[in-house]
Amino acid sequence: MSRLKGAKGELSFTVRLSANSKESKFFGMLRPSFPDIVVPDGAGKPLVQQTKLWEEEVCHQRRGLPKVTVTQLGGHFGEGEGRIEILAINRHIGVLVPPDELTPGIKLDPGSDSFGVFLAFRAQTRNSRLNVDLKIYPIDCFL
Repeated sequence: MSRLKGAKGELSFTVRLSANSKESKFFGMLRPSFPDIVVPDGAGKPLVQQTKLWEEEVCHQRRGLPKVTVTQLGGHFGEGEGRIEILAINRHIGVLVPPDELTPGIKLDPGSDSFGVFLAFRAQTRNSRLNVDLKIYPIDCFL
């Protein structure tokens, strides 16, 4: 990515989310996309600003955290002959290992930021070396 500084591109990924409780059941695939990305100057800088993907609509108690898994990451950067295509997917039983494997579920240290306390997980592509960091913010509700 260092040779693509300032290049435009787009990324999208798929997150499988399972959040079940007595009061609410949600299972689905979230597909956020980011069409107007400009590759930053430094390797440690994020390509995309933090974005809310999903929020529970029902307040309830005594429930575990939702299970989230990044299952696919795709996109492209640059134009013409210098264009780089990215397609990374999870490994599946009985299927050949994908050319750019996506490794989900890398647990990161918990932390806090301006939105509150969070738990964080990372999905990382093996060849293209892109990361998707997911943060889960537990929010207290009073019934």
